[in-house]
Amino acid sequence: MLEALSTPRSRNTTFVLLAACAVLAIGAAVVGISDNPPGIGLAFLSAAAGVLAFVHPWRTSKQYRYLFYMTFVVFFISAVVHGVFEVLGQRLGGGLVAGALSGVGVLFFLIAILLCPPCMVVAAIGAIVMAIRNRRRRGETHSL
Repeated sequence: MLEALSTPRSRNTTFVLLAACAVLAIGAAVVGISDNPPGIGLAFLSAAAGVLAFVHPWRTSKQYRYLFYMTFVVFFISAVVHGVFEVLGQRLGGGLVAGALSGVGVLFFLIAILLCPPCMVVAAIGAIVMAIRNRRRRGETHSL
């Protein structure tokens, strides 16, 4: 994350991507994401812009692969934790604690559904692009 703020150019790119993330998130909220493909698309684009805001300075395929693997793990952990909190919330019946547990369950659901897929796409595309880019650079230096 600190790489994204290390140079003025990276900092500017990060702020532009964060602004795009905010605008797309507001657009998704205005349009609505409940059974609405344009709203869901805006939410996914917002999440992708948010991820890109912090990973755009990365220059190796390995960094993007680690992001992909970690996102894969987080997806399954979030799905399981969502289920656990939903069950706990239902078993406790009503009340403040049950509502809080259900709210935490919803948060983990949103992480699993709205954050992990765009993050995986960004990581996969970044890994492929950086692998090709670095392979070409190595090929150019050996040909001299």
